[in-house]
Amino acid sequence: MPTLHWIGKDKVINHHMDVPYKVLEHSYGYENGKQSNSPTNSGNKIIHGDNLEALKALLPEYERRIKCIYIDPPYNTGNENWVYNDNVNDPKIKKWLGQVVGKESEDLSRHDKWLCMMYPRLKLLHKLLADDGAIFISIDDNEQANLKLICDEIFGGVNFIGTYFWFKSATPPNLSHKIKRNIEYIVAYSKTINNNKFYGIKKNSKSDDPFTKPQNTFKELLFPKNSIQIKLKNQTIKKGIYGTEKFPNELLDDLVIENGFNKFDVRFKNRFIWTQEKLNEEIFNKTRIAINSETLVLSYKKQDYSNEVPPNLINELVGVDTTENAGRELFKIFNSKVFDFPKTPSLIEYITNFLCEKNDIILDSFAGSGTTAHAVLNLNKQDGGNRQFIMIEMEEYAESITAERVRRVMNGYGDKEGTDGGFDFYELGESIFNENGELNESIGIEKIRQYIYFTETRSSLTLANKELEDNSAFLGKHIDTAYYFNYEPNIITTLDHDFLSTMRTKAEQYIIYADNCLLTKEFMTKHHIIFKKIPRDITRF
Repeated sequence: MPTLHWIGKDKVINHHMDVPYKVLEHSYGYENGKQSNSPTNSGNKIIHGDNLEALKALLPEYERRIKCIYIDPPYNTGNENWVYNDNVNDPKIKKWLGQVVGKESEDLSRHDKWLCMMYPRLKLLHKLLADDGAIFISIDDNEQANLKLICDEIFGGVNFIGTYFWFKSATPPNLSHKIKRNIEYIVAYSKTINNNKFYGIKKNSKSDDPFTKPQNTFKELLFPKNSIQIKLKNQTIKKGIYGTEKFPNELLDDLVIENGFNKFDVRFKNRFIWTQEKLNEEIFNKTRIAINSETLVLSYKKQDYSNEVPPNLINELVGVDTTENAGRELFKIFNSKVFDFPKTPSLIEYITNFLCEKNDIILDSFAGSGTTAHAVLNLNKQDGGNRQFIMIEMEEYAESITAERVRRVMNGYGDKEGTDGGFDFYELGESIFNENGELNESIGIEKIRQYIYFTETRSSLTLANKELEDNSAFLGKHIDTAYYFNYEPNIITTLDHDFLSTMRTKAEQYIIYADNCLLTKEFMTKHHIIFKKIPRDITRF
């Protein structure tokens, strides 16, 4: 399998392992239109902080649990005029590159910098993704080829699902001093080879879709005079059945041609993907319908529908909107312009529906304006689901735009009814270990206890564990193993017979953390006791 090499790769290929584990500090909860200091327990999280460190902070609770990841990373266009900087010369990135890559970072091209930034983040996203999950990454031509190669390396080429095309703009591309494109890509990978079917949004009816098996439903459409362009000057084509076997066109009126256009109104009957409204409002106002004079197969912008669907109608068919409409919707939410090229919630809804059930978790680590959360809330309102979103945003607008959008979507805005729901807002806290590798007591003993329990059990430390009467070091019991964390600030703790005499929980095995151990190996083996030294034996994420 071909691999990609760039300056600095050797410094970042395993950097995700060196990223410090930091705790998430709960700032506030928001639910039922009210903000409080108490957690909502909704499962929805908005995290403000460096997404590399935030992804690492999510590992203890979410490793291999995220069903769908969608990210919209910087496209590396060199445009530095956006609300969030789309150039990897951002001061935060440059500082990070200097620390991780070293002096070599001064010689990096912008593509090298982008790859150095993306690689460790993708490694952590891979760890968070569930075995039956998938990741979808928006990108454009600037880094699409590079993204495909590093994703092949991280996720495995065999897990490549495909590259989807989003027609982001209704404005046709042009050839000015620089090509303006109206297409972006969505690169998709699954975590493992599995039997997931990526259906997308299922239509209520396929009667309007000529690309499935033939349907029984035909439409009759009226084409006004001068709306059809045909390569004949003056001629009359008699009414009848034309076209192809797959796409028969029944001409219901004589087609009178004058100077290459239809002289009078004319009706066709077929399995059209158009509606009369679409013809009147969109197509006739922008261009003419072309027609093949031999078979009378109607085409739009000279594209034969037997081969291809026009870009603007593809979005119509799958219910995905453009960035222009997404911008107008975002303006309604904030009554001002906050992003130049936002994604539309309908795009994320479409992606999410590829594989997510009603209780799955969706992660977006480049949250931006909060489109992914908006999409998840929309889907839950539509079908009563309980999908959860996790949003990570490093910029300062994580509160004023990302979280504020979620609040307004929940409460309702303009003519939009609120979706309801709740979320918890977090800031990245301090590392659980200090520079010397010792436990950082300033984060609080309870957070350390939670971390220890999760590293052992991959489950959260709950109140149910505390209901069991035992000593203060007791963490909980999980699958017939009792866990104890014998730790006190500024005091050397010891696992000895005196400590054992204070234990009350009966279990088949005991895992006990302490600074020292005075028990013999024979005694511990006989009584199924495993000693773990603090901090040496604490698992690092």
